[in-house]
Amino acid sequence: MTANGVKASGNSRWNLRRNRDSIRAMNRADLTALTVKPDATVRAAIEAIDRSRRQIALVVDDTGRLVATVTDGDVRRGILRGVDLDGPVSQVMHTAPTTVTEGAPDAETRALIRARKLHHVPVLDAEGRPVDLATVEDLFGVTPKSTRVILMAGGLGTRLRPLTETIPKPMIDVGGRPLLEQIIGVFADQGFWRISISVNYRREMVQEHFGDGSAFGVSIDYIEEDRALGTAGALSLLKERPDEPFIVMNGDLLVSLQFSELLAFHREKRADGTLVVREYEQQVPYGVVRAEDGLMTGIEEKPVARHFVNGGIYVLSPRALDHVREGEPLDMPTLLTRLRDAGGRVGVYPLRDYWRDIGRIDDLEAARSDFEDIFRG
Repeated sequence: MTANGVKASGNSRWNLRRNRDSIRAMNRADLTALTVKPDATVRAAIEAIDRSRRQIALVVDDTGRLVATVTDGDVRRGILRGVDLDGPVSQVMHTAPTTVTEGAPDAETRALIRARKLHHVPVLDAEGRPVDLATVEDLFGVTPKSTRVILMAGGLGTRLRPLTETIPKPMIDVGGRPLLEQIIGVFADQGFWRISISVNYRREMVQEHFGDGSAFGVSIDYIEEDRALGTAGALSLLKERPDEPFIVMNGDLLVSLQFSELLAFHREKRADGTLVVREYEQQVPYGVVRAEDGLMTGIEEKPVARHFVNGGIYVLSPRALDHVREGEPLDMPTLLTRLRDAGGRVGVYPLRDYWRDIGRIDDLEAARSDFEDIFRG
């Protein structure tokens, strides 16, 4: 049984009926572009992956039957093991891929993709030959995005002790999974697959759980802090400078924000940096009296003051990194102030969607309660 209770056969093939009218079928040329033979080299599989732009290659035998798959993640793991790119593809291929049978209904295929955290599933005919490739893009209407997402997960979580004495805050359970996994799921569901995680405190727990991200339908690398550098300071450790606006978000937030809309706002404002803000209300519990020269000019009973507060989510353009000095502890408000003082444009994006900062025990309890209604309701 899978996580969602759907029964799978022993060879991981799902005997489902699929409504092909509602999912765009690949044409034969597209399908051929991503296939290789079992005697192909790893390099040939990489070329097929690049050629098809589907992040997967299908390994088929002489009769056209699927025998294995090779994904970006499989290749990366092989390279880390020292696999020769001119060696046989069998060194990196996955010989028990999850598949669906031609005609399987969309709803069940979507459930399968969610349960197994897949990005794509080969569709086979009755003879086991690939006839299509079901993808997140086709099934969920999501276009994969090149935007990089950087999640800050290195904090000590002091206010959540004793829970954080043994695990880092982003690994605390919310909705049956670690909080950070829920966050990554939100991004993956919206097509964001390039994830960097900044780690420090108990980093090995985060890295062992998520690995390279392939099990979660994304690609993950890590920014390793040996000392606390702050949300902006950690960006000085990026191995590769982004070439387009990128998202930075604290790893202790539960949000339902549409990130594409945030990016569109950032571009519309021609901003160097954008911060997401929440409206915070603060009520004075007394009547407020206004006076001048000893005389009352007005009185307001228990007025409410409204402020915009930092929501812990940002978009930065690459040039913002010019203001981050290597190894310098730096928080994001200071970086944004530097940008503004240097003549840069800093956008302010008011958030109307669900947002919860899980910084204290009562916040965690509220998030767990909210999760069922907001994210599963």
